[in-house]
Amino acid sequence: MSDQDKDAALRLLDEEYQRLRQAVDGLDDAQLTRVWFGDWGVKDIIAHVAGWEREMAGALRRIAAGERPVPEGVDYGDGDAWNAKFALAARPQNTNTILADWHQSHANYVRAATSIDGDRFGEKDGRPTTASRILDASGHGHYQEHAQQILEWRKQEGV
Repeated sequence: MSDQDKDAALRLLDEEYQRLRQAVDGLDDAQLTRVWFGDWGVKDIIAHVAGWEREMAGALRRIAAGERPVPEGVDYGDGDAWNAKFALAARPQNTNTILADWHQSHANYVRAATSIDGDRFGEKDGRPTTASRILDASGHGHYQEHAQQILEWRKQEGV
């Protein structure tokens, strides 16, 4: 655990965010809202990504403050319910608003991750630290997952 681990984590976070942005860039409103991923389109996927970034930015800020990452009484165990909540809340918003919200939530997420000491990254006792697990689940790993899905869909659709 070191500043090198933190730097590597933040670099990976940025690389995968850029990859997801590139997967979304160039899609028009009809393409962003077309349903193809269950009952979601790209707009819903991005709203869900932004929702997790907002939630986990709080967790990262709490880690930086030396607190438990999850507030008392909150349970993230039912990820599907949270996913649906994030996508449903964004449904009435237009795609430009969703994309702007995502860029802002990402900036806040990165700021929160940056505020954590370097010794809170990497592994401890052979297991990823909480900060590293959060960045994987709601950050770079999450971006990788959805970028790949969107890129495959674009390829299939020729868009």
